[in-house]
Amino acid sequence: MAVIHRTTVKPTKLELLTSWLPSRPWYSGAGEPQLAKAGGFRLDDPQGEVGIEFMVVTDTSGTHPVSYLVPLTYRGAPLDGAEHALVGTMEHGVLGRRWAYDGCHDPVLVAQLLALIEGRAEAQDQNTSDTPDREVARSYTGDHATPADFTTSAADDHEGTELPAPHGTTLRVHRVLRPTPDHAPVPPPGATGHVAGSWQLPDGTRARGLFAVLHPGAGA
Repeated sequence: MAVIHRTTVKPTKLELLTSWLPSRPWYSGAGEPQLAKAGGFRLDDPQGEVGIEFMVVTDTSGTHPVSYLVPLTYRGAPLDGAEHALVGTMEHGVLGRRWAYDGCHDPVLVAQLLALIEGRAEAQDQNTSDTPDREVARSYTGDHATPADFTTSAADDHEGTELPAPHGTTLRVHRVLRPTPDHAPVPPPGATGHVAGSWQLPDGTRARGLFAVLHPGAGA
């Protein structure tokens, strides 16, 4: 299980995201973001090398607050070929220099997200070591394993990120989060799997929505 260290990180994750978010196609703000951490969860890297976090941040700089899902990986060395996905570097009080990446371009995060959807991995609390996050829900209705060779050539649009795999299968990560009124997110028709989670709104209430959806391809 991943260990949560109680230490300093400079710059902070929110400081890194304040600089990085405006460069994303799915960011809807017009100026410098005013970010607050609103929720999220972690996944464990089976090799124990890569930190995996799904962070929800809420931007209150515009007329209406907007919440974004930002999957992040933290590495002790640069990830080859992923310079375009680098969010920034941080100095961790225990682990030293860490390279933070947009996790949709990191094969370790993508593999563990698929494992979560299929029930082979368990979401972990964002802030406490060795503690499952019971607010994260997932489903999988496929009758065989998802293709292991998902590419990390993720394509962003104004709502999220699409990751393709052979035979048309796609994994869509929702970046702009939409609360569901009944707190029971339902994947779209035809989807074979999903992940849903919770986050806190600026008024202190809890919201739930879809985080990721798996769509089948030909022959699925």
